[in-house]
Amino acid sequence: MDCRLAYRANGARMHTESLYRVALTMVPNIGPVQAKLLTDTLGSATDIFRARQQTLESIEGIGSVKASCIRKFNSFNLAEDELRFAEKFGVQLLFLTDENYPKRLLHCYDPPTLLYYRGEADLNHPRMLSVIGTRNKTDYGKQLTEQLVRELCSQNITVVSGLALGIDAVAHKTCVKSSKPTVAVVGHGLDNIYPPEHRPLARDICRSGGGMLTEFRSNTRPDRHHFPLRNRIVAGISDATIVVETDVKGGSMITASLANSYNRDVFAYPGKTTDTKSAGCNQLIRNNRAVLVTSANEILDSLGWIPQQKPVSTQTSLFVALNEEEKKIVQLLAVGSVHIDTLRLQSGISAAAFATALLQLELKAVITTMPGNMYKLL
Repeated sequence: MDCRLAYRANGARMHTESLYRVALTMVPNIGPVQAKLLTDTLGSATDIFRARQQTLESIEGIGSVKASCIRKFNSFNLAEDELRFAEKFGVQLLFLTDENYPKRLLHCYDPPTLLYYRGEADLNHPRMLSVIGTRNKTDYGKQLTEQLVRELCSQNITVVSGLALGIDAVAHKTCVKSSKPTVAVVGHGLDNIYPPEHRPLARDICRSGGGMLTEFRSNTRPDRHHFPLRNRIVAGISDATIVVETDVKGGSMITASLANSYNRDVFAYPGKTTDTKSAGCNQLIRNNRAVLVTSANEILDSLGWIPQQKPVSTQTSLFVALNEEEKKIVQLLAVGSVHIDTLRLQSGISAAAFATALLQLELKAVITTMPGNMYKLL
């Protein structure tokens, strides 16, 4: 995206779409939920700021107070500063409607309005898993994480974590050592790294084809209340979340809860009943908030990501008549089992047509459903 400011012939500064996008995140009383409502209704940040008061008020969930906040906003100079920062340091600005915006986040009720991204990793990679855990890791947790991440990397899976001390750092470092991309989601601006001792790790992540991602603009400090917001991105950007080691309180439990609320699968490694560092994992498993796993292979099998030997097609299947939507879905399933959300996004078919096509393919005995909202060819 071109983040440079445009100017009119007479020298007056023009408010570009990029400028309006940054500005939208600065408007008081307009959070991610309201911004999505506005964008879904009006289409662009430019249209939002140029809309009349009455038009804004008429949008459900906005009302007169929020509409006035948009109309009266005049701190565009701060948005200009952010665009200059992004251009200088090669930071991508990913808005809700951008093609490169992480599509999985759009299935969450509160997707970040604007993301700041520096790196090369594909945020819409077909297979993404979040690996998280306690900051106060044990040797047991460290060994589990290293083994898990090595196996995930060998299966071309992009690992996401939060760049925190402990399990997060082990996950990122293992990806770097494996020369595989990893995405670090942080709770502050990209002009800063927290904790400070992870600055070399952040550089290594970017150099190894990974990336740094945040919804916070530059000069935003790593305040305590930012990390639950960071955690929702960790939970929402992946197909599933894996909790390696955690106490009953802390960021990992928040992330697991958010993943559940987003209808994402959650997996947890069990630990000794006397080990407080595994008490959170044991609680998640006990309360059916996470699936007990002991290896990467079990996770991949549960997600339907282990290639299955395809049986020889039957004679009747050769003569099944398929329409264009059905053919698209069949082609996508040729690689193996695919989650329904991924299948819907990759097909590009409207929700109604997609649902109809799935039903028809099941009735024609071309596809079948599997646990975890997975589909595969018969």
